[in-house]
Amino acid sequence: MEQPEEQQGQDQEERSTQEGGEEPLTSASSSSASNTELPSEAPAPSCQHNSRTFGFRIFCRRKAIAKSGLQHAATQPHVSEQTDALQPSSTIDWSENAQYGEHIWFEASVSGDFCYVGEQFCVAKSLQKSVPRKKCAGCKISVHVMCMEQLEKINFRCKPSFREPASRAVREANVVRHHWVHRRRQTGKCRQCGKGFQQKFTFHSKEIVAISCSWCKQAYHNKVSCFMLQQIEECCSLGAHAAVIIPPTWIIRVRKPQTSLKSSKKKKRTSLKCNKTAKKGAEVQDGRWKPFLVKPLPSQLMKPLLVFVNPKSGGNQGAKIIQSFMWYLNPRQVFDLTKGGPREGLELYSKVPNLRILACGGDGTVGWILSVLDQLKLRPQPPVAILPLGTGNDLARTLNWGGGYTDEPITKILSHVEDGNIVQLDRWNLNVEANPEARPEERDEQQTDKLPIDVFNNYFSLGFDAHVTLGFHESREANPEKFNSRFRNKMFYAGTAFSDFLSGSSKDLAKHIRVVCDGTDLTTKIQEMKLQCLLFLNIPRYCAGTTPWGNPSESQDFEPQRHDDGCIEVIGFTMTSLATLQVGGHGERLHQCKEVTLTTFKSIPMQVDGEPCKLAPSIIRINLRSQANMVQKAKRRISMPHLNDQQPIPEKLQITVNRISMAAYEALHYDKDQLKEASAPLGIITVPGDSDLEMCRLHIERLQDNLDQDQEQDTEQDGDGMKGEILSSQKLSMNWCFLDCTTADRFYRIDRAQEHLNYVTDICQEELYILDPELVGKETVGTSPSMPDQFSFPCSPSSPTSPTARDGQRKRISSDSSVSEALTQTSPKTTLQRSSTATSQDPEKDAELISCVKKENLSRLTELHQQGAGLVLQDADGCTLLHHAVQTGSKDIVKYLIENVPTTHLDLTETETGETALHKAATLCQRSICHFLVEAGASLMKTDLQGDTPKHRAAKANDQELANYLENCQHYQMIQREDQETAV
Repeated sequence: MEQPEEQQGQDQEERSTQEGGEEPLTSASSSSASNTELPSEAPAPSCQHNSRTFGFRIFCRRKAIAKSGLQHAATQPHVSEQTDALQPSSTIDWSENAQYGEHIWFEASVSGDFCYVGEQFCVAKSLQKSVPRKKCAGCKISVHVMCMEQLEKINFRCKPSFREPASRAVREANVVRHHWVHRRRQTGKCRQCGKGFQQKFTFHSKEIVAISCSWCKQAYHNKVSCFMLQQIEECCSLGAHAAVIIPPTWIIRVRKPQTSLKSSKKKKRTSLKCNKTAKKGAEVQDGRWKPFLVKPLPSQLMKPLLVFVNPKSGGNQGAKIIQSFMWYLNPRQVFDLTKGGPREGLELYSKVPNLRILACGGDGTVGWILSVLDQLKLRPQPPVAILPLGTGNDLARTLNWGGGYTDEPITKILSHVEDGNIVQLDRWNLNVEANPEARPEERDEQQTDKLPIDVFNNYFSLGFDAHVTLGFHESREANPEKFNSRFRNKMFYAGTAFSDFLSGSSKDLAKHIRVVCDGTDLTTKIQEMKLQCLLFLNIPRYCAGTTPWGNPSESQDFEPQRHDDGCIEVIGFTMTSLATLQVGGHGERLHQCKEVTLTTFKSIPMQVDGEPCKLAPSIIRINLRSQANMVQKAKRRISMPHLNDQQPIPEKLQITVNRISMAAYEALHYDKDQLKEASAPLGIITVPGDSDLEMCRLHIERLQDNLDQDQEQDTEQDGDGMKGEILSSQKLSMNWCFLDCTTADRFYRIDRAQEHLNYVTDICQEELYILDPELVGKETVGTSPSMPDQFSFPCSPSSPTSPTARDGQRKRISSDSSVSEALTQTSPKTTLQRSSTATSQDPEKDAELISCVKKENLSRLTELHQQGAGLVLQDADGCTLLHHAVQTGSKDIVKYLIENVPTTHLDLTETETGETALHKAATLCQRSICHFLVEAGASLMKTDLQGDTPKHRAAKANDQELANYLENCQHYQMIQREDQETAV
């Protein structure tokens, strides 16, 4: 009864609003007619005290939002001075011309007709073609490029990222107001009533379902009973990540000082004193006037964060990362390193207490930021966390941040940065001078006289590995487009290493160097071992996660390696020891020392933290430079019990392990329920209650070994009866990983290097999910290769169900309910059914079922189903009962079948044409049946054998209205998978 009441409330709201003389707030044409951005100076609307009727409250709210937006614009100068020259920008404007509430536009993932300005102001709606759109990273609205100017007309701006200087009498200068935005799509639940948000797509309505804040992410139903008038002017808490967000009230735009004549000498002196004071602050730096300054309000609870992103690191992942951080944080605390580097951002926020830095990139990006911090001499130096986007990411592995970013939610990353432990990292100087003993004929034309950088955090090496890196670097500089992924980069490394191995480019390294460590000459030892690579290592990890120092506990000569002990490890490699690194081997331990003097007598390839060069004969002195503060990801339980409700951890846990294919994960990982349906059970493991994922990995691999043995015995007994039927019979690949299914609004992968940081009870409840990238699942005929649809799994034939059991198995889907809500009511175990391509064991009953559908005899069909007849059959042509029901046009039978077959059955295809039931309904222009199938979860992206989607079929049938409806729903399905609207 909840949904009819909600719909009734919405209908009453629309009628009451129309009686007040305004367009209904729920109509698409009015989606932005009221500016939902809330001002800090706007007075509380007076009408809220006189709202005697339901409709009048709606009218007041509508007027209040619009009025508050206009007043807000009036109090902010420089807002509309340059509207005529306004151009879409994807960068933050730090100049004096920066506009208050300016949007940050990025390319939208899909095109379409959904435009935030609404039908009344949308310029593109009259065009009969798809028009490109852009999406704002700050407030997540999508607008046609040609409609951007309309945003000024409806007075809608992005969430403010700074403030203007206010008078001392205004005490609300440090208050942040909500930034309300209308949403046609919203996940999560209403903060007021606790119900989910309905996504409604009918032929004539694109309804606004929610109002949410771009700062705190709170969302409410778009009706008076949930979103009250007084909430418009409420202060915003900035949400779950308030501790790391830099409030816009801290960032102040200052006016450029102007010289003017003063009538009084006293005023002149006062003015001069003020100017001097201002110059001492952040307005003037390095002799240049700065239009922005930061005035923080210190708090022990605050850990403000600066995010620096290198978009070019490790496969160009950074572009999307920048947008995500701008959505969750203040856009002015997110910096693109390709737009001027980190220096200006660090200077601007240098006075902020408890500041933390997040470096999104490779180890070279981290070194760049640390070097700038050294130059600025900030005290105390802010600690640096890492989001690994590079190729090797050895420093990130050392500090528990993992070997590479996959798809962990940004909210989780922000929490880890906030809660991480501060540790020290040794940094080492590299002082280079020419070697006077080198002979002139030994000089090389390609050599340089200095290293790329004079300090290193990870390692410094020479010989074979540096020669390989130099070849990679030169190739990437010549053809950067060929190096756009970590996998390609690693493959190139492997190929270059193999060719250098065959050529023996570094076999005589030991003859041309001299090494002295803390006064001990190691040259003779190096020559005797015939080492081809020499490594000076500061951290335990090297070469994408290997441990070349190993575990020296069996030897008393050396200590275990640390990154904060003021010592550097000297390691040598032969070609054999280099080859064994990837399988757990280690190099030749030579020394642990505090100072090194390295002398070279010919030009030799070298690399400093991955930056290679060929250095002329030189004398290189290595000594400790300083220690940098770093953030180490901590091992912690995500949900700690309350002190008064502590429950002991069980000694043993029995956990069901389910396996998911990569195709299913990529298509469905934003929908937890469907992804759980697409999993295949692997078995049950029993582990201690406090086990981490490393322990669970051992148990799962042992479980797989036992399953392999059982399968061999079953195969001998049953022959080929089960061959190809059970996905879990496929052996686990070497690259499987764990999936976290509880701590975020979607599934995400856990890097293997971080398994020891996660307890099994943190990422799962009763069932554990793993991702196997080499698992092959069955796809239905005609599935688009770029967007896999549903995946079918074996189970027993359909069994008769009582009406009560059927309601528990699948919620009835009406036009007022969303697909996602229906799926949440679906039991994962009861819906793991295989839509068999064969009929059941009783051909006569199957034929009678088909006859009932063709004759539209619903009562007999219901009777047969209750007697045990399966509804998931397919005839010899691949037609399901749904195909036949659509052909006859029987709406009642279509509804009955939808209620009683699994979701995967909706997308089964005919053998000859590749048509799904939705294809057939679109061809026959059956609008109601199309609506039933779409609401039930039928795929709109699936193509038939001619490459047509259901939308194309409707267009060919000359039903443009149906085609438009299907196109809208298709965009919604695609956007939902790409997480266009972030969950609250």
